[in-house]
Amino acid sequence: QVQLVESGGGLVQAGGSLRLSCQASGRTFSSRARGWFRQAPGKEREFVAAFNWSGSTPVYADSVKGRFTISDNAKNTVYLQMNSLKPEDTAVYYCAARRSGGYYSDYSDYLYWGQGTQVTVSS
Repeated sequence: QVQLVESGGGLVQAGGSLRLSCQASGRTFSSRARGWFRQAPGKEREFVAAFNWSGSTPVYADSVKGRFTISDNAKNTVYLQMNSLKPEDTAVYYCAARRSGGYYSDYSDYLYWGQGTQVTVSS
């Protein structure tokens, strides 16, 4: 079993920045097999960022490309640096870990999910 815990959400003004963290515990799960999704009220959960199938290249949704950066560290923590935030980025952000061979942007390929962290961007 894998437990994922997100942190770093909050309230920020448009144009501001936040950094989300995702710490894993339990069964070892590569940080490169994790991704970020978000869900706004009344909307479906959508892909935000992850590493590609080989874990070598970060990939992003078009809506966040150039503003968000996914990274990891030697302690198996995954980060999502969010810059130039917009009100439309307001959502609950989830960290998730996908199955071996899963597609990075397909949420059905992710087996484990964190509880989510709220990000609110005011205009």
